[in-house]
Amino acid sequence: MRVVYEDNHIIIVYKESGEIVQGDKTGDTPLSETVKEYIKEKYQKPGAVFLGVVHRLDRPVSGLVVFARTSKALTRLNNMFRDGEVHKTYWAIVDSGKCKVKSEEFATAEHWLVRNEKQNKSYAYDHEVPRSKKAILRYRLIGHSDRYSLVEVQLLTGRHHQIRCQLAAIGCPIKGDLKYGARRSNPDGSISLLSHRVEFVHPVSKETIVVESPLPADPLWSNMIMNR
Repeated sequence: MRVVYEDNHIIIVYKESGEIVQGDKTGDTPLSETVKEYIKEKYQKPGAVFLGVVHRLDRPVSGLVVFARTSKALTRLNNMFRDGEVHKTYWAIVDSGKCKVKSEEFATAEHWLVRNEKQNKSYAYDHEVPRSKKAILRYRLIGHSDRYSLVEVQLLTGRHHQIRCQLAAIGCPIKGDLKYGARRSNPDGSISLLSHRVEFVHPVSKETIVVESPLPADPLWSNMIMNR
């Protein structure tokens, strides 16, 4: 775990691919518990440590996760995420041969997504269907190599597997994401999707917080950034 930002009310950490944000049926230690232990040791807290989970990243995704350290921050952050006041930017590495994203100008993708609970997968439609929820994101090309393209994504809604599903729907499955059409998996089981940047007004101090993520260890990420 790597702490990227912290104060009395919030803490932002870098999540490695493969980590889970909150406990699930696997029984694996979640990132939330690791952060609690970090706070307990650093500040020598004798009792239970409060930590609020305000959003999640899929297990194979890496990047920034925001936690609340106080109940006041948790309530306000929950409202901010719900109302779209937390601006998240993602980077995705996709197959250049398949992907038709060629412009550095932002384009908008709109779909209607249906979540299949049993498959843990979402399906995209270009029109409203039963049980669907509207999903909107903006995307643009920011880098490329001979084989891959680096796409920047800004989420305008928050749906299950939204970026993974919508990029696949426009012909740009994320590298390593077998569930959404990638040709092969990444060796470490990750998918090449990074929660790169988060910007919001601090829920208590009202200062503007802007944080950017470190890059994953895979050297492909460094190579893609060099080719921006």
